[in-house]
Amino acid sequence: MTDVLRRGRASLAFGFLVQGVAFALLVTRIPAIQDRYAVSDALLPAYLAAVPILAGVGSVCTEQLVKRVPPSRVLRWSQPVVLLALLGVGAGEDLWELGLSLAAFGLALGALDASMNMLGVRLQHAYGRSIMLGFHAAFSLGGIVGASLAWAGAHWDLALFLSYLPVVLVLLPAVLAGSRWYVDGGEPEKAQDRVEDDALDGAGGGGEAGGGGGAGVGLKLLLPLCLVMAFAYIGDSTVSNWSAKYLQDVLGSSEQLATVPYNVYMVTTLLGRAVGDFGVRRFGAVAVVRVGTVVAAVGFAIVAGAPGAWVGILGFTLVGFGLCVIVPQTFAAAGRLFPGAADAAVARLNIFNYVGFLIGSPLVGVLGDTWSYRGAILMPMALVLVTLFYARSFASEPSGYGDGHERPRTADVGRGSNGL
Repeated sequence: MTDVLRRGRASLAFGFLVQGVAFALLVTRIPAIQDRYAVSDALLPAYLAAVPILAGVGSVCTEQLVKRVPPSRVLRWSQPVVLLALLGVGAGEDLWELGLSLAAFGLALGALDASMNMLGVRLQHAYGRSIMLGFHAAFSLGGIVGASLAWAGAHWDLALFLSYLPVVLVLLPAVLAGSRWYVDGGEPEKAQDRVEDDALDGAGGGGEAGGGGGAGVGLKLLLPLCLVMAFAYIGDSTVSNWSAKYLQDVLGSSEQLATVPYNVYMVTTLLGRAVGDFGVRRFGAVAVVRVGTVVAAVGFAIVAGAPGAWVGILGFTLVGFGLCVIVPQTFAAAGRLFPGAADAAVARLNIFNYVGFLIGSPLVGVLGDTWSYRGAILMPMALVLVTLFYARSFASEPSGYGDGHERPRTADVGRGSNGL
């Protein structure tokens, strides 16, 4: 069974990587997409906003879907849809074709995000130690790869379809082949026993016997994690959408240097997540989240007060190191808080990923235009600091794992089954 878990972990990590590639290929070629379809500046925000909105719908639908089919099946078929929708964006000519492709991309993206984090939480529970940050590190690596491929396509002036086609031809059969090793869990009898024990102990407020049940997800316990998720993505979208403009317009950098902060941010996100699981195993999730929150807030403060471009880049670097640990640990905490309804908790929590993404960029823009961009940078700093008040939500239950008291490395596959 250990080999089964290892293959499941590797295949899921590859799924995270592919998702990072696909998402980066879409968002980094927005100017080319706008040119291809002649989308006006007034209409473009509506098309872009449709993707996270529909992704939220896809996440909600996934919560209901996993009550009937395992998350691995949702993940197996949502990945190809994301890749084919990406190809559709590059192949279309009319606005309705762009709208249809983006709608398919958004819906499938929500199902993909929700289902693969469900599997990640289940695998972490089966391993009995922190591995979620490693999955999100694979996503960060995929984002770097995707952005690099997008740069190459733009550099060689390739048409969108020709830029996307080789990537899809390589990744589509690879994810279909890898999906055969996804692990939903095993030995349902043991999983059922685990759920019954958790219900008797009152862990996470109880829950249904299946990991997809939603009746046991209490709003009072989940809401702090939802806020943390939204605030983390407000910070992330601030870096993604405003770092280049901030460096160039506020700190007086060159156009070339203004591209550095986001690249550095992606690299530090990858590095932080690559080592973050070791920190969780050694010091516990609460300590890691607290440190990450403080580091991210200090980074935003440095950016807001930076006298020049290189100090601003240092600030964005710290933001990357700090924010990178929060989102994976938020998903993991939801799984621990609701052991009998982890799938439902993850699906609902995942919606606030898109809420933060939708709110963050416009909010910084409005504050920057009406007040100042230095002042606007303090907004995500203040919101991220709220995480400190909710840090105890990341603590393990006495019967759980983590916070320096994780189970031995020997995995119990049964505990990673539907009874999460």
